[in-house]
Amino acid sequence: MHRLLACLLLLATTPAWADETKEIGHVNTAITNLGLTRSHRVVVERFTDPEVRGVSCYISQARTGGLSGMLGVAEDPARFALNCTATGPVEVQPGARRGERGEVVFESSTSLFFKETRVHRFVDEERSAVVYLAWSTRLIDGSPYNAVSAVPIR
Repeated sequence: MHRLLACLLLLATTPAWADETKEIGHVNTAITNLGLTRSHRVVVERFTDPEVRGVSCYISQARTGGLSGMLGVAEDPARFALNCTATGPVEVQPGARRGERGEVVFESSTSLFFKETRVHRFVDEERSAVVYLAWSTRLIDGSPYNAVSAVPIR
């Protein structure tokens, strides 16, 4: 039973497309429990969009430390920043969803239940750009926290 619970917790805290996601680094922002447990921190991760070649996105997110953070049951704050950049020739694949609803290209669970950070991709055909929007599924005062980054298609 304990192994099953541990596996479920691990799955709940693993971002989508984990083979495409890499932690670049982190900084500790506050020491918890006199340093006996993981500190609160800001983590920087890189992910790639499987439908857009030549783009890497970097997202920084606050992660809760302490015992609950170590066990994967803490609720992380809905705070993040996003920057996407061209790392080669930008090519939008024919299978990339277009339209005003965009397509989810990254998900990261930020609580045990019901709260995630998501990144949607939009293609601005008129201005030849790929736009990425990071947002939290937890509503705060009627609107979610969000961040946006755009990469020109050349």
